[in-house]
Amino acid sequence: MLFACLFAISQAQTSSTDQPASSPSDPDNLAKDYFSQIMGVAVSASTNTKLYQFVYEWIGTPYRLGGKTKKGVDCSKFAYEVYQNVFNTTLGHNSRNIYTQVDPIRKDELKPGDLVFFKIRSRNITHVGVYIGDDKFAHASSSRGVMISDLNEAYWKRYYYNGGRMLTAATQNASEDEEGHLSSTPAPPIN
Repeated sequence: MLFACLFAISQAQTSSTDQPASSPSDPDNLAKDYFSQIMGVAVSASTNTKLYQFVYEWIGTPYRLGGKTKKGVDCSKFAYEVYQNVFNTTLGHNSRNIYTQVDPIRKDELKPGDLVFFKIRSRNITHVGVYIGDDKFAHASSSRGVMISDLNEAYWKRYYYNGGRMLTAATQNASEDEEGHLSSTPAPPIN
């Protein structure tokens, strides 16, 4: 019995020196670790815990054209709800309208909270999602409801149109340091 206790203590000390500990007194780190694991996003990319918590709460919501509740939601209303609840910003009511409200950005410039737009079998924008980091985005799929997908999947690569950044989200992203805390320097304006 004594041997088992000593072994357990030595294992705990060994594992705590191998990796930085997320103490119960630091809920932000615990939340980042948790959302990083369930969403497949690196901890270093998960700076906005409020965004990840909101997305997590909606995962599995069925798709419903024109829907805007957890009983059913479409892609633009899901993006609308994310922006309303996480960034306190109002978006347009369809993916094409939302695209007129953003500053277009390249795929390699995407940050969590940016929007990603797709032209699926159309010349017009037909789908929108919310980028969450590491090439992953949350969206309301017409076949599977609210889910997380990868921009590198063949389907999404084929129909990807552009990224977009709302001025409000861009200001917040630029004002956060690497640990997700707001910095004291104001964010530069985005042109």
